[in-house]
Amino acid sequence: MSARIVLLVTSPRLPAGLLTAAAWDVVRSAPVLTGTESELTTAIRVAGGQVTVVDGPATQALLDAVREHGTAVWLAGPSGDEPLARELGLRLAREPGLAELELMYGSWDPPGARLLDAVAVMDRLASPGGDPWKRAQTHESLARFLLEESYEAYDAISAGDTDALREELGDVLLQVVLHARLAEELPEGERWNVDDVAGGLVEKMIRRNPHVFAGVEAETLEEITANWDRIKRAEKPRASVLEGVALSQPALALAAKILERADRFGLAVPPPLAEGQVDAEARLGASLLATVAAAREAGLDAEAALRRAALSYADAIRATEPGLRTEPEPPSQSG
Repeated sequence: MSARIVLLVTSPRLPAGLLTAAAWDVVRSAPVLTGTESELTTAIRVAGGQVTVVDGPATQALLDAVREHGTAVWLAGPSGDEPLARELGLRLAREPGLAELELMYGSWDPPGARLLDAVAVMDRLASPGGDPWKRAQTHESLARFLLEESYEAYDAISAGDTDALREELGDVLLQVVLHARLAEELPEGERWNVDDVAGGLVEKMIRRNPHVFAGVEAETLEEITANWDRIKRAEKPRASVLEGVALSQPALALAAKILERADRFGLAVPPPLAEGQVDAEARLGASLLATVAAAREAGLDAEAALRRAALSYADAIRATEPGLRTEPEPPSQSG
């Protein structure tokens, strides 16, 4: 068998001993060299492997090990040790008789692995010695940022800009992991963490999709929706059909949601008439509510329609601005 150097790459986000069978075979049968101690080096030693931490140039140490044992393994660090791989490749290209270089993946990042990085980075930022601004925040002080980031994601969707959407969803995720990290500082008995958030979500997704996870027959979207509503009602018995409606959402969207809930549960409650209101604001509100109800009947989204009209009007205003001479506005603290 020809001499070989195995560059073993593993995922730093998986438990240290979780390697492929081929990876375990090679680390048990050949000397393992690496640049630093880690949980994986400990696991290999416990399993009977020979591990040496190299303090200095690694290329020559690997060639010496190959000369003595025929095969040597370089256990790459979390970054993959690409500079060493390039150096080895160039050396073996110049002297091909020394050894063959083999890249072996001992484990791979599972889908969602970078979420673990996001949690770890946020923990560092929100811990003592981290970012003072994040450590000073509360759920209340962050509330407006969660709304703002969600609106920016909405704008990216409206613009059809999927690259911007990826970035804005990252900002929304930042808010989620920061809220979860701050919740770890709550008093005993009240605190929770990001695993509690994710665990609750997983349980809810499985519970509310029995047609996927429990073999329940549901062939149409109507049947799936009916199952969802039934399961949700069983989970959260509510005194009113309006419980769970987000009251902080924009007024037009709130009106549409209230009308939708009433219609879904067969509650025929007519909205107030504008003519019967005692003041101008109440009359305007009733008129707007009637407009939203008419939009729903026509299958239209009143919030989206008004947004479209407002943006079109904004474009018309911008079209007139080049010819205007205006005083500069006072500085703003907003982005």
